[in-house]
Amino acid sequence: MNPILTANDLFDAQQDALRLQWLAGKSGQDRLLEPATARFPGMALVGYLNFVHPNRVQVLGSAEVEYLRRLPDSEHAQAIQNLFTCATTTIVVVANDETVDPDLAQAADAAGLPLLVSPLPGPKVIDHLQHYLTRSLAARATLHGVYLEVMGLGVFLTGESGIGKSELALELLSRGHRLIADDAVEFSRTAPTVLIGRCPHLLRDFLEVRGLGILNVRAMFGDTAVRPEKTLRLIVRLEQLTAERMTKVDRLQAEQITRNILDVDIPEVVLYVAPGRNLAVLVEAATRNHILRMRGVNPLEELMERQHVLMSRKEK
Repeated sequence: MNPILTANDLFDAQQDALRLQWLAGKSGQDRLLEPATARFPGMALVGYLNFVHPNRVQVLGSAEVEYLRRLPDSEHAQAIQNLFTCATTTIVVVANDETVDPDLAQAADAAGLPLLVSPLPGPKVIDHLQHYLTRSLAARATLHGVYLEVMGLGVFLTGESGIGKSELALELLSRGHRLIADDAVEFSRTAPTVLIGRCPHLLRDFLEVRGLGILNVRAMFGDTAVRPEKTLRLIVRLEQLTAERMTKVDRLQAEQITRNILDVDIPEVVLYVAPGRNLAVLVEAATRNHILRMRGVNPLEELMERQHVLMSRKEK
């Protein structure tokens, strides 16, 4: 699912932070900022005036405004026309509290392209807009499961309906971990290898447990028991333990399995549900083990190295 963002959405979201004023081109308030540009955060999204590779949001600072003013009349008119008729440009922002020439405003109204002004320096305007657009236009996916912060890491519990994800989440909450989202988790890719998971506003703070109904986690466990969002680090998939699956279990976990979400590979651990198995402890152990892997510690490699040393001694 790709979000839709209009020029008016950007103005409403950044009006206070950047002290924006809508000077001209108000008929273009529904112009779209295309989600595809968010896949390349440094490319054609926000930047200073560029006629060769036009940005989606063209920012005019002091140097750019002065450059346009110094152009001969014929070149000046052509530059203004190129700026406001470019098919890839959605918004023009004049920063540094620069005075806007009347021909800029006229061209914006004629083309129906929003012309905004801000008293803040150009670099700050670009930084704010780059961050906002990258997050707002990031590729997104909504997945079924429970998302928690376990030992400081974002852990996504998944599995078929009714397998016990919410009950496991409740047990983890009682052990001091934190809930981010239950049932529907919104993931967005904010960087090439970064997925941020958050809860839809409607479901925030709620956990549904069969037999108990809807629980308000914030009211039950306090404000520290919930988080608004977290970077996804580990997926824990719950599966019923059957005789057939038992024969296929890789007891040594020689290969790290991953799951691809929005073109990002996330490490995945499979935990089997069976009577007598303490899943909360297993999730904590899986999280601790993943933290060690991130630090370069691999118990299997250590075991194999010890075995190799022992066999070498026996051969001598």
